[in-house]
Amino acid sequence: MYVVEPTGEFENDPNVTDKKFPGNPTRSYRSTEPLRIVAEVADWTRQTPEALKMWRDRLAAMGDDAEIIN
Repeated sequence: MYVVEPTGEFENDPNVTDKKFPGNPTRSYRSTEPLRIVAEVADWTRQTPEALKMWRDRLAAMGDDAEIIN
């Protein structure tokens, strides 16, 4: 995982945080400009196999009719 900074203009992408994941405390941004890597995060906690299985099961339950908001 990396810490990055924009090299140009960027905008908040509310589709990701507000529509795809209601209540998600993270923020998502879009930019047509490249990002500069300023640090690598080496001490983050990886998801447990159980948590990953839960995510995969939830995605599978959506089926082929799930709406992708982009």
